[in-house]
Amino acid sequence: MPVGVKLNIVTAQVNSTRQAEPPKMKRLFAGATDTGCVRSANQDSYHIDPDGRFFIVADGMGGHAGGEVASQIAVDCIREYLEALWDTESDPQKLIQDAINKANQAILKDQSANPVRLDMGTTIVVLIFRDEQPWYSHIGDSRLYRLRGAKLEQISDDHTWIARAIQTGVVNPEDAKSHPWRHMLLQCLGREDVKSTIAREVEWQPGDRFLICSDGLTEELSDDRIAHHLKGIRNCQHAAQTLIESAKLRGGRDNITIVIISNELNQKS
Repeated sequence: MPVGVKLNIVTAQVNSTRQAEPPKMKRLFAGATDTGCVRSANQDSYHIDPDGRFFIVADGMGGHAGGEVASQIAVDCIREYLEALWDTESDPQKLIQDAINKANQAILKDQSANPVRLDMGTTIVVLIFRDEQPWYSHIGDSRLYRLRGAKLEQISDDHTWIARAIQTGVVNPEDAKSHPWRHMLLQCLGREDVKSTIAREVEWQPGDRFLICSDGLTEELSDDRIAHHLKGIRNCQHAAQTLIESAKLRGGRDNITIVIISNELNQKS
């Protein structure tokens, strides 16, 4: 049996409110997290808004339970900020950026009050649907993907040493898969010098699926294998559980967190 297994699943659906633009779509979504097969604790956190307005994934790091604390602070702070300001006319780009900046300040404040957690930090991915238009921002190496047809595209870019090394030609993509520095982050929440986040629009068509995940998934499964499960299993909850089990079968060396959002035609409309 894996050590300290934790499995948490959320699933729901939301109908689009854009009445004037047929066909009417419905947004289906589900999330799950698992400790994996090696780690004794789950340092990932995630949140799915029950109304499908926003989705958050964080992958914490740091000793003395710092990773668990950092990821939970980030998720809670961003959730509270978005809920408080959702019904205002705030620009979506500024809304996400301010939420992430608030989370960083909250983690820094906790570090100051608890020096034992000075090394804690967390990645973050935030995806919101503002007037049915998706916007996202991220820091670190947790990822946002979009599946369109049979093509899986990584929308976010990894803020890691290895990603920069690949871009500059220092390391080739094949060697990067086993490079000892592949997990070295260039940015994470919980640092005074974290760069300002940039929120971007992302295109969203009928039939598209978004996947938000921690690197516990991508460390074990190739993009091709992820795409195989995403396009082969239409039920979001089943797809999330299958991806987690597949990652665990290949080692499950880290915590695994997955959120899937699907843009489906509402057959009853």
